[in-house]
Amino acid sequence: MDGPPGNDCCSICHGNFHIPHQSNCSHWYCGNCILQVWNHGSSLQPCRCPLCRRQITLLVPSRASSQQVHDPEASEILKKIEAYNRLFGSQSTGLSQRVQDLPFLLKRLFRELLDPQRSLPFVIKARLYLALISTAIYVLSPVDIIPEALFGILGLLDDVIIALTFFLHVGTLYRATLVRRYGGSSN
Repeated sequence: MDGPPGNDCCSICHGNFHIPHQSNCSHWYCGNCILQVWNHGSSLQPCRCPLCRRQITLLVPSRASSQQVHDPEASEILKKIEAYNRLFGSQSTGLSQRVQDLPFLLKRLFRELLDPQRSLPFVIKARLYLALISTAIYVLSPVDIIPEALFGILGLLDDVIIALTFFLHVGTLYRATLVRRYGGSSN
């Protein structure tokens, strides 16, 4: 699914989606509607999601929206979204924000890895697979920082920390790719 659910509508204008964008909290909005929410508040900080109140630090257009660059209205909205992503997409966020963004980022990444029409840069794929292999080797190997044999269930803590570090690393890599892709160049 690279677009909003078919039976859904924009929760801001309550109409059909026009140039739909997905926020980092996984909610879908019309591009112009979410820009109006941002313009209504402070333009120096990211807007909050009207549904869940999380900060929206990344807006990703649907594939259909991305292909509407020849339409002047859509092109203008896409440029404004790029400016928004340039401003807020690469801001350093706290650990809790990164953990909250993981489901959105990992779902999109998994879909992108399985979609033959989309491709991640080779370097990103190589780093992703290297991190996956390293994590799998550590978790499956009998050598641990905190051995399970001595500490029981507490010994699994290092494996959980390594796995969480892997997911955070992959999420950060993919987020940077999305910001580069949908935030345009800052030149």
